[in-house]
Amino acid sequence: MRLILVLRHSWQAGTQAETIIELQLPKLGVFSSSYLATTIPYTTSQLSPVVKIATAAVKGRQATGRLWGMDDGSAGDAASLGVAVLLAGRVKASGEPWATAAAAQLNLLLTKTPRLAHGTGTGAISHRADVVSLWSDFIYMVPPFLPSPTYFPKLQAYYGAITGNLTLIQEAYTQISLYRSVLYSSNVSLWKHVYSPPSSRYFNDSGHWSTGNGWAAAGMLRVLATIKNSPHSSRFETQQTHLETWITEIHTGMANHLPSSGIFYNYVDKVKTTTTSFPDASGTALFSATVYRFMTLSNPPGYSKIVAAAEKARKALYWKDGATHFDNLGWLKPVVNPYAFSEAGSRSDEAQSFVLQMNHNWLLWKSEGSKY
Repeated sequence: MRLILVLRHSWQAGTQAETIIELQLPKLGVFSSSYLATTIPYTTSQLSPVVKIATAAVKGRQATGRLWGMDDGSAGDAASLGVAVLLAGRVKASGEPWATAAAAQLNLLLTKTPRLAHGTGTGAISHRADVVSLWSDFIYMVPPFLPSPTYFPKLQAYYGAITGNLTLIQEAYTQISLYRSVLYSSNVSLWKHVYSPPSSRYFNDSGHWSTGNGWAAAGMLRVLATIKNSPHSSRFETQQTHLETWITEIHTGMANHLPSSGIFYNYVDKVKTTTTSFPDASGTALFSATVYRFMTLSNPPGYSKIVAAAEKARKALYWKDGATHFDNLGWLKPVVNPYAFSEAGSRSDEAQSFVLQMNHNWLLWKSEGSKY
């Protein structure tokens, strides 16, 4: 199993940075109950991989404030790097204006990115920079970054927050709620991939993309953990309950459509091979990763069927000691093309992160007694 040496796009770098934090720097990640502690229990060498990604994000930023530069017109993907940038500032890494860069990215999202202006979901921040378009991917990229100024007092001061930036914690929840109101399909308990209003003259994808549902569940888990493990948890009890319900919705919908092979199709409920739906190990790994993480974070009731599905998927990925679903260099297969979501691909940078998260979260779950 391997992570990528050269990352091409911001969402891949942001996903890898989050994976490194969760696996190698867990006490600084939001899934730790002490993630806001003032002491830094890691050496400069241990912090270096995340700081390197954050440095690239800041050095490559645009004049608009977008970290890493423009990614094919996305407004949301670059925000996935915001947590890494803030962490670099928090550990006092030298060389870059961390607070300024993070504040500029946040300001770009909140004040200069188009929002859905009418109907259900009004106020949702667009995942695209030039038109209004809501993508399920957004939930992993943006909401986890919004409350993260609690990591860094200088950024709180920039926005005038006086109690840990409660406004941004609420905004993270609000954006998830608005996106769900547009993308959630209650009949199958899954999220659609893309909604663009007619005024945008942009495309829609009403299919229930496996990786997109995984992105949404994983992003909600990070926001839930941010709130649950913060000093402000008691002020957001209703929001936490909603997030747990919405994560469960996705897990239920996906578990209901797991094929006998244990590998999800590219579109969850299209369980036969077509030109756009085919077995996809990437979304499969992300599903299992989020189930194990949810079990250790919240231990939700009535999860036996969902845990069984996660276990079936994980075991399928490692069938024959991984010979079926990993090539001789450790790349997961088969995977959706990360640059064309309706096409089969050969290699996926983010899929590598998903597998590492899955294995890590499974080990945590096992260490706590495999509860469900």
